[in-house]
Amino acid sequence: MDERQTVAVWFDEYGNDIYHFLIYRVGPHEAEDLLQEVFIKALKRFHSYQKKSGPKTWLFSVARNVAIDEIRRQKARKWKDHIPLEKTKEPETNQSPQSIFAEKEEYRIIYQAIRTLKANYQDVLILRGIKELSINETADILKWSENKVRLTQHRARIALNNTLRGWDTHDKAK
Repeated sequence: MDERQTVAVWFDEYGNDIYHFLIYRVGPHEAEDLLQEVFIKALKRFHSYQKKSGPKTWLFSVARNVAIDEIRRQKARKWKDHIPLEKTKEPETNQSPQSIFAEKEEYRIIYQAIRTLKANYQDVLILRGIKELSINETADILKWSENKVRLTQHRARIALNNTLRGWDTHDKAK
């Protein structure tokens, strides 16, 4: 199998997971374009894939870097941080993440709360809690030790709970 075929197979196998990760990091509107960018970079950098980790782990690393670059571009343009909830073009999967968020208010609230956290906390919560990657895979993607992943995940959960409690208290005061 040549490089193009391999990356095409990876897209079929891991594209949906990468897409969901990007939605949590940059929002639904940018995620589709960035998904394409991730796999274009994977194709261009295929020779640099050293097979020390699985292709999924390597692709998540590429996706994380693409998301970080996009966030930097957004900050440079001084766009306001907002969470668009209108429907966008549906991906070719069963149900889009956007429709899931629209159907369930609790997901929208958690999504908003995650977006308020530090980038490291967002990465760990998405990779470990939402995408259910192992500590080892998460450590490979983030280029951290496994202990740092555990500690950051613990702190991120506390921060997320505090954020959600703060919002709940604010809502009850109204």
